[in-house]
Amino acid sequence: MWTDTHCHLDDDRYRGDGDSRRELGGTNGVLDRARQAGVTRFINVGCDRDSSMRAIDIADANADVWASVGLHPHEAVHGVDSIRDLFDSPRVIAVGEAGLDYYYDHSPRDTQHVAFARQIELANELDLPLIIHTRDAWDDTFSVLAEVGVPSAVVFHCFTGGPDEARRCLDIGARLSFSGIVTFKTATDVAEAARICPLDHILVETDSPYLAPVPHRGRVNQPSNVAVVGTFIADMRSIAVDEFARITTRNACIAFPALAS
Repeated sequence: MWTDTHCHLDDDRYRGDGDSRRELGGTNGVLDRARQAGVTRFINVGCDRDSSMRAIDIADANADVWASVGLHPHEAVHGVDSIRDLFDSPRVIAVGEAGLDYYYDHSPRDTQHVAFARQIELANELDLPLIIHTRDAWDDTFSVLAEVGVPSAVVFHCFTGGPDEARRCLDIGARLSFSGIVTFKTATDVAEAARICPLDHILVETDSPYLAPVPHRGRVNQPSNVAVVGTFIADMRSIAVDEFARITTRNACIAFPALAS
């Protein structure tokens, strides 16, 4: 019973006309393969209006898929008004991914700040969990959260910090979601954060089609690999894999209450 708390099933590598789609069998093939691997819940996360709309369509067609609507910091120039109406769908269970990305700076930083703050406000207004993307922007991420007000449920997706950043997240009540990065040999800080994270605040995800875990690194990632991520952390923490799957799915249902309904 694994839950992939963050994937992008609408990506062209699944639904387009390229080699990846043909190899993986499209979105339906990807979902079926994940179900066979024991994945029972999927959160399909939007990054702009188009991807959020496709996420809703996929959720409408699959009872075990839910959607999150958000404006990724790369897309902040489009403004949060471009996605506001999409929250009317009953299949939308979270806001995001939202946040700050200073690694690429595809949108100006002041524009990123405005979009992030507005999505925090939306999460508070709609009483929805907030899914955060942050890269090379830890201090400003916490600053904006403190200024606007931390939502009741916050998930730092694809956690890339170390123990210090983990403690800052935990101090505001946030949960940490670990992706395939935790399996990379060079990601020792991320692995240590996964080691110290309290069991009631840890989640697992794939961020597929990105960041395939070892031993699949370099390939198109799939939600079925959430079991690989979870098994790695369970082994590292000397927890039975089935128990860790149960724990992380329970945490997902608490962070995203709609998953439990």
